[in-house]
Amino acid sequence: MTSVLPSVNALLNATAALLLIWGYRLIRRKQIDTHRKVMLTAFGVSCAFLLCYLMYHFQVGSVRFQKTGLIRTAYLSILATHTVLAAVVPVLAIITLRRGLAARFDRHRRIARWTFPIWLYVSVTGVIVYLMLYHL
Repeated sequence: MTSVLPSVNALLNATAALLLIWGYRLIRRKQIDTHRKVMLTAFGVSCAFLLCYLMYHFQVGSVRFQKTGLIRTAYLSILATHTVLAAVVPVLAIITLRRGLAARFDRHRRIARWTFPIWLYVSVTGVIVYLMLYHL
């Protein structure tokens, strides 16, 4: 079971990224109800990712990147930015969702301008980290 969790995590991250892009496109088209549903789904998928991620790392611990040289530097750079921003995403996402659900759209819009690109970056780089760690 544990061995499939990294792949599940990558799939959840990729799904979250696609949902975020879809949600962004929906709000640009003023499809507010569908936007709300898609963004709540993106949040749920990201929560599922976090649970799977924690389950895996509680069982396996840290996984070391084995390659050396420039590729290691690239991996560690991506991992560092991913990790720092991943710590911020839950807070930003919760604040953004709460403001949207409370119909405080001016404040929602203001923070969503930060939340969206950071959350998207974390989701995409999560997939990149997975590919580099398990498939290079």
